[in-house]
Amino acid sequence: MADRNLKATHDGVGHRARLRQKLAENGGEALHDHELVEYLLALAIPRRDTKPLAKALLREFDGIGGLMAADWQAIARVPGMGDTSIAAIKIVQATMLRMLRNEVAEKPVLASWQALLDYLRADMAFLTVERVRVLHLNSRNMLIRDEHMGDGSIDQAAIYAREVIRRAIDLGSAALILVHNHPSGSPEPSRQDIEITRQIAEAGKRLNIAVHDHIIIGTQGHSSLRAKGLI
Repeated sequence: MADRNLKATHDGVGHRARLRQKLAENGGEALHDHELVEYLLALAIPRRDTKPLAKALLREFDGIGGLMAADWQAIARVPGMGDTSIAAIKIVQATMLRMLRNEVAEKPVLASWQALLDYLRADMAFLTVERVRVLHLNSRNMLIRDEHMGDGSIDQAAIYAREVIRRAIDLGSAALILVHNHPSGSPEPSRQDIEITRQIAEAGKRLNIAVHDHIIIGTQGHSSLRAKGLI
């Protein structure tokens, strides 16, 4: 029994060494999704074969994007996942989002539109609840506040025209970008999405607060109500 355990440990060490070499020589693109997660977990659980656990996580959350977006409690329900291994996943997500957010924060938003879409997709596309956010911009279209308005469908979340505009006045916002996600995956706007956007745009116009866009994020892509001519 001891010999078999020793051999299993040795084989696991060798496998991780091969993954590390592949990463060092060819970069992350050389690794499959399950290998990325497997190696990450191996850093948190060094004495365990993490390949089966990595594959179980990807199945449970429908891929690496869903895994990174999953909340702590949901990941904890997967057998074999403890606080240390969950923390490893969440710190990677936090680092990725910080990097993408900094790209948005350092330039005028309208001049770095793709960076904004990349950030929003990474943060919201795989959420299992609908989340509503408002991006507040100054007169130079720099991001001054990214506010989480509520979770739930857009008619259930706390997003009312008067509240959005009141907050814009408090912050001295010159312009707004509305954002929410569709957990169904399709980013196509609903009638409710269009109506609330027009209400906020009309309320803002009276106070010289522009609504640049309403972006809807889904796993299948994004929609811009401005690009669709709906604002």
